Amino acid sequence: MTDDQSKSIEKQQQNNQTQNTQAPSKELQPQKTAPTGSSASNTAVQSNSKVTKAPEPQIKKVDIAIAGVTYPIFCPVHEQEELRSAVSYINNYALDLKRDAPSLSQESLLVLCCLDLYEKIHTNQRNDEDRLQQDKQSEALLNKIMKDAHSVL
Repeated sequence: MTDDQSKSIEKQQQNNQTQNTQAPSKELQPQKTAPTGSSASNTAVQSNSKVTKAPEPQIKKVDIAIAGVTYPIFCPVHEQEELRSAVSYINNYALDLKRDAPSLSQESLLVLCCLDLYEKIHTNQRNDEDRLQQDKQSEALLNKIMKDAHSVL
C-alpha cells in the first residue's frame, strides 16, 4: 500500500470518527434548566429540545479484497451490495490480468486494471453514441419514406 493510500484511509477513518461523534443521538437527552420564573424562556427551551436534525447516512467500514490484498472502505450501508458486486467484478478482472502478467506489482496491476476498464467504458459510450446516431438516421429515413408515400396517395 502506498503512502497516499495510507493517508487516504487514515483520513477516511478520521472523518468517520468525526461523523460518529457529531451524529445526533436517536435518544432525546433531558435538558436541565435553572428555574427562571419566566414561562417564555421555559417554552423556548422546550421547543428547542423538540427540534431534531435529519439522521446522517449510516457509514460502515467494509473490508474488500482485490487480487489478494485487503482494503478498508467506508461505504454507506445502503450501497454495500453494489460495492460487493463491483469488487467481485474488479477482483476477477485483476486476477485475469495477474495471470497474464504475474510479475506486475499490485499498484501496477491496479493501474492497468483501471486503464482497461476505462477503455471498456469509453468503447461502450462510443457505441451508444453511434447507435443513437444510427437511430436518428433511421428515423429520418423512415419519416422521408412515409412523407413520400403520403404524397403518392
